Amino acid sequence: MARSSSGLVAGLTAAALTAVCFLAYQASASAPDDLSKPRSPSALPSAKNPQQQRKDPLALPVNSGSGLRVVYALSERRVWLVTAGNKVSTTFAVMPSPVNPPPGAYAVTSRSGQVDGSDGTAIEHVVRFANVNDVPIGFSAAVSGAMTAPDPSKKTGGVRMKRADGDAMWRFATIGTKIIVVP
Repeated sequence: MARSSSGLVAGLTAAALTAVCFLAYQASASAPDDLSKPRSPSALPSAKNPQQQRKDPLALPVNSGSGLRVVYALSERRVWLVTAGNKVSTTFAVMPSPVNPPPGAYAVTSRSGQVDGSDGTAIEHVVRFANVNDVPIGFSAAVSGAMTAPDPSKKTGGVRMKRADGDAMWRFATIGTKIIVVP
């Protein structure tokens, strides 16, 4: 019996080696021809953008300043209201306008309680902070509560938000408050 079990072990070992060799052959046959060539530095994956490394999409973007400020992330269509102690008091989604400010540091220059927007929509809690090619840029909420996408053919600079978010912005961003725009 000892002799037959050693024959069984030898047979199983041979079968396992055959299977491993077959799988290794399949893997090498399907590998690209240039796999063994050294890669040039440009072929190596580049480091991810710091914005892409954030695990929590609602977390404050890196390199967005310090102290009391409003952070507006263009690509994320999101705003953060940040206290003097660098704590996020709130964050919310926004609908950007066709004309956007370039990334950089700004300050609130004017505010209006309720006016008609450049697109003819009744808006409230307007907080202006930039001017791009004679187009004023600012945060506002439509009195109707709508956050519809603006007409891309019109040169408007209103960054729209929900009315409750507009209320929070109005209370937070007084004249001179820093606005940090990130990509």
